[in-house]
Amino acid sequence: MEERKEEEDADPARRRGDAGRRNVPRKHSLDDDARVCPSPPHLASSNDSSSSIDALPSAAGAPRAFSYPHNHSSPPPSYQKQRHQHSSSVEDIRFSLPHHNLPPPFPSSQYHHAGGSFGNPFAVDRHEGGSSSLSDGDEALTLELAMSQYGGAPGTIPEFIGSGGGSGIFRVPLRAAMHPGRPPALEVRPHPLRKTQAGSFLRTIICARSQLWTGLESGLRVWNLKDVFKGWGPGTMVKRGDEESSPFRDSCRTSPTLCLAVDAANGLIWSGHKDGKIRSWKMDQSTTVNAAPDDGACAIGAAAGAPPFREGLSWQAHQRSPVLSMVMTSYGEIWSGSEGGIIKVWPSDAIEKALSFTVEERHMATLLIERSYIDLRSQITVNGVCTLPAVEVKYMASDICRSKVWSAGSLSFAIWDSHTRDLLKVFGIDGQVETRVDLPSVQDQSSEEEMKTKVVSSSKKEKSQSSVSFFQRSRNALMGAADAVRRVAVKGTLSEDNRRTEALAVSIDGMIWTGCTNGSLIQWDGNGNRLQEFQHHSSSIQCICTYGPRLWVGYVSGRVQVLDLDGNMLGEWIAHSSPVIKMAIGGSYMFTLAHHGGIRGWNIRSPGPFDDLLRSELVNKELSYTKIENLKILAGTWNVGQERASHDSLISWLGSAASEVGLVVVGLQEVEMGAGFLAMAAAKETVGLEGSANGQWWLDTVGKTLDEGTSFQRLGSRQLAGLLIAAWARKNLRSHIGDVDAAAVPCGFGRAIGNKGAVGLRMRVYDRIICFVNCHFAAHLEAVSRRNADFDYVYRTMAFSRPTTGLHGAAAGPTSVQLHRGVNVTGSQPDDGKPELSEADMVVFLGDFNYRLHGISYDEARDMVSQRCFDWLREKDQLRAEMKAGKVFQGMREGQIKFPPTYKFERHQPGLSGYDSSEKKRIPAWCDRILYRDSRSISVAECSLQCPVVSSIMLYEACMDVTDSDHKPVRCIFCVEIARVDESIRRQKYGEIIASNEKIRSLLEVSCAVPETIVSTNNIILQDQDTSILRITNKCEKYEAIFQIICEGQSTNKEDGNASEFRARCSFGFPVWLEVQPAAGIIEPGQTIEVSVQHDDYFTQEEL
Repeated sequence: MEERKEEEDADPARRRGDAGRRNVPRKHSLDDDARVCPSPPHLASSNDSSSSIDALPSAAGAPRAFSYPHNHSSPPPSYQKQRHQHSSSVEDIRFSLPHHNLPPPFPSSQYHHAGGSFGNPFAVDRHEGGSSSLSDGDEALTLELAMSQYGGAPGTIPEFIGSGGGSGIFRVPLRAAMHPGRPPALEVRPHPLRKTQAGSFLRTIICARSQLWTGLESGLRVWNLKDVFKGWGPGTMVKRGDEESSPFRDSCRTSPTLCLAVDAANGLIWSGHKDGKIRSWKMDQSTTVNAAPDDGACAIGAAAGAPPFREGLSWQAHQRSPVLSMVMTSYGEIWSGSEGGIIKVWPSDAIEKALSFTVEERHMATLLIERSYIDLRSQITVNGVCTLPAVEVKYMASDICRSKVWSAGSLSFAIWDSHTRDLLKVFGIDGQVETRVDLPSVQDQSSEEEMKTKVVSSSKKEKSQSSVSFFQRSRNALMGAADAVRRVAVKGTLSEDNRRTEALAVSIDGMIWTGCTNGSLIQWDGNGNRLQEFQHHSSSIQCICTYGPRLWVGYVSGRVQVLDLDGNMLGEWIAHSSPVIKMAIGGSYMFTLAHHGGIRGWNIRSPGPFDDLLRSELVNKELSYTKIENLKILAGTWNVGQERASHDSLISWLGSAASEVGLVVVGLQEVEMGAGFLAMAAAKETVGLEGSANGQWWLDTVGKTLDEGTSFQRLGSRQLAGLLIAAWARKNLRSHIGDVDAAAVPCGFGRAIGNKGAVGLRMRVYDRIICFVNCHFAAHLEAVSRRNADFDYVYRTMAFSRPTTGLHGAAAGPTSVQLHRGVNVTGSQPDDGKPELSEADMVVFLGDFNYRLHGISYDEARDMVSQRCFDWLREKDQLRAEMKAGKVFQGMREGQIKFPPTYKFERHQPGLSGYDSSEKKRIPAWCDRILYRDSRSISVAECSLQCPVVSSIMLYEACMDVTDSDHKPVRCIFCVEIARVDESIRRQKYGEIIASNEKIRSLLEVSCAVPETIVSTNNIILQDQDTSILRITNKCEKYEAIFQIICEGQSTNKEDGNASEFRARCSFGFPVWLEVQPAAGIIEPGQTIEVSVQHDDYFTQEEL
């Protein structure tokens, strides 16, 4: 610290010139150091002509080009007022040289970064008492290296950059203001921090009219799409995690919501819940937040000023089991599925009558509808034998084209006639008809007896109740056994576990689409015949949504694909960083719900020219929604050698430096060792257990040193045998840091034991991903290649996941959101094959890397240390040599080492005389190191949405006064600048562009054009089971026409000739006396379709 201060004082003019620069100045790599020893190289004096940068003559060889951002643009004056500017001109180089030796400055304040070349090559000539050039092994440095070798601005230290960081898995991830690989997204609800969602995770979504509804773990939430571009009003108190969300309204607290259905005719949303209840909610919910909450009401998430809305009609649909799925049929009935293969039907007449009751009569309405259900499983069960599988009914879909209902579990399907409620077919995922026989359990039998006393059946077909003979029972048993054998054989060939059904949807043309865990998309016709199978992606399908001639598919990898109804892919993109668990169409958007709770809207015309126009406009407004945050991070590493440190040692290492930082990350090695402990730790890892008494002691003791609970809060930790990593954040930053995931990679004894290896933590900091990895690599001087291999293995295989809660688990809010088997809950599934560390915006490696000094004796090393000839010693450092060769830590940076080697010392012996004096006399070495990589592809890059994380090193030192271990603890303070998006502002700009841009408005108007169609008649009178044909003609010669026939309501002609009062039908469903085939479909250009309208014999003549 004193040495750095003296250098700053030596050049006051330089300090004055830097006064207006950024808070986080740029600093660059340190490639080599002068070999003058013991005196340091004279680079700070402007009078010293022994070091200079000179243009190489062309005859000296092919000039070396420099990569630099060629697309420079000066920000507008308004942006200069918002942010301190940092000049990237050559005058900003942090050492004084004659200006005639410098290249002409290139434009400053660059914002966009792209590849280019600088045509004036430069080299650094280094002299040792004369004018000799660099050694043969050194090449001419690029401008970037020349700028970075001698350090950054005041308060930072020079850095050395490893080679090989610009390609492959070591290339920095692509970032931009608007993702170039996907359509512009409408951020309805930006990705919230996980800890803010405890108890209110989003499970499902649905759209109705101009609203978006979501089901939560504790109720429902609604967005009005007309307000979606707005933000919360000034002074509005919003639940943490939803500050940048569009305004919404929450319901009163309920049991977790599992499924939703829309009744557009009555303006209702029906919700199915974990407690077995079905509830109704009125659609006319305002998202204004200026009303006062009612007495005793407790909103579950919205602004404090918005009272929660309450349910209307509700009843106990399923006893002691949840409502897993729900659908409204083309006859206005509600069908609900639950566990054990139970499907119940709630007739539309009973629903309509129950809805007509007043609030005071709600109890009567509940009793009426609870007694009205029809149990379909009970109807097809004959003498205890049922052909319907007793599995969870996870998915239901209504085929309005043919008036059918599909119900499905993971491995089987059933097709029902929604008019007669008859079971038409039961078949497996391979399309073969099931002949299974399920015998009900005792609980099912008691439930069945209860149902028989309550059921009111309106079906016109009566089931035979005759006894089953002995021979019939024998036949059923034999058929069941044969079916079991067949299914076992199928499982061996089709791998049922990888082909489990995860999604079900019906398209407008009457085709049924199902998605599987292996990524297969299967097309079925309306009769359950398997038609085609498509495989566009290997990841598990989580949801399918259809609208018009398009099909949207959401995957566990976060990818969304758009297909036509022939299965051809029209486009795909990464929609979220975690699984897409549900989709819904509303207005002109397809909304996707991610597992982490984020909701994005995608224009239903995407992909197309609309996307390019909108993206370009949003990029032009980038500065208006860019925010820059600053954060200081303290990273510390210490090989504690199985010892417990004293309080003074911890204060010396962490306490004195933690006062000025916001985030502290500590990595420890050899917390506990020994063959027995390592074996036990490996065994515990196999069953998901971790931690030890020593590890817990260190967590508690470091926490006390940091004043945990008052100043800092622990974010999370991970222990693997003797390796331990933990992180703490200041309490005032906890709202910006979260989603902590952990990982462990053993490298010892065949990559199985944790005596060597790595543990890591990944977290979101201001919506950017930062990873910290604590490593302990192979020991011994000659094991360089093993250490390199250890790093490569850790970098490639480290996979983060939600840690277990408890003493050693990362703090994370619990969730009961259930993903299906095979889904990675962390949501980090890069399907391009890249390691997870490659996708982070910043990665910090710390630990005992065990790289030694080579080509030097013990006595020589001790002598150099005593003279503080660290420049010369660095030339002998194995790690620097390997990084220079691009063999390890490719593209990573390390601060200039100005402290003595940290290994090996005699315990409790102070000073440099404490180096190993045993018989082995291990050569002192810098085993304990801290390296990092941020978002910069070049050192002169400024912090922006293209380069969102830029770091510099303020402090890099060892605590030489600590003597508890044979290693000295090392610490490093990073000053990090983070660029993030203000989603509220960007969403507002999105709306302004949609409303004002003429080209975009023109595209929207063209796409909304309706093809000209002709209907043969507008009045049909039916009686005595008449059938009438309705013809619909598409007069357009270019576009398809999509139609759907609904029943808005009905009235009866009385004897006096007058019509009764018009009654709306539930969900615009048909009355039971009417059959319409097909009720929906697609009409090709210039074609005519015939629709059969038939009167049934349920009631007397009525007129629609």
